[in-house]
Amino acid sequence: MATSGQTWAEREYTAALLVLTAATGAVDGVSYLALDRVFTGNMTGNVLFIGFGLMGVQGIPVLNNLVALLTFLLGAALGSRLTRRGSDGAVKLPRSSMAVLLGTTIGTLALAGVWFALGRLGTTEMIVITGVLALLLGAQASAVKHVGIRDLSTVVVTMTMVNLAADSRLAGGAGTAWFRRVGAIVTMGLGALASAAVVRYLGGAYALVLAGVLMLVALGLLHRARRADHRYVEATATSAAPSAA
Repeated sequence: MATSGQTWAEREYTAALLVLTAATGAVDGVSYLALDRVFTGNMTGNVLFIGFGLMGVQGIPVLNNLVALLTFLLGAALGSRLTRRGSDGAVKLPRSSMAVLLGTTIGTLALAGVWFALGRLGTTEMIVITGVLALLLGAQASAVKHVGIRDLSTVVVTMTMVNLAADSRLAGGAGTAWFRRVGAIVTMGLGALASAAVVRYLGGAYALVLAGVLMLVALGLLHRARRADHRYVEATATSAAPSAA
């Protein structure tokens, strides 16, 4: 029973993080397509864009990308600070992480509401929304680190692809965790695809609502995973109690 509970919790955690990865793809779709060519989750792209922009490449705003880079770092630091002492014993995802993720979800939906209220965004509004989105995704990435699934950071899939290739049978590996790794790549792409479609036909604010809804779904899955995790921990402690006595 304990083993099946552990397996169920791991599956729920994986499903939730895949949905969060799709949400990140959706947010990056919004920021790149509707907020002047900047990523709010994929910081590798922003570092490159800053380099291109500093060399005067047309159409790449240095300030927007620099703001996203710095606020993502700030969000990651704040998320780590808030979740550092929030461990619930042996449960992988502490309550503090759930609180941070709830905050990032509410923040994303609130930004969509502000966008609807403002209508057409000026340069200043774009930079502010970009900065807040990057801060929220930085906090999200820090909060989910407690789950301990390295291939599902929710904000980047580069190392996931490296691990997928390195552990594949083609490379002489055992081919482990391929479903999770392929899932991360596919879900981020699907999130970006859906976001691009919504931005194109409805607008950036609607695509941000889509991302917020995906985050809400992920929160529900994470809640289920934590409950399964608690049951596994309690069952393990109960079975170990007689032998300890």
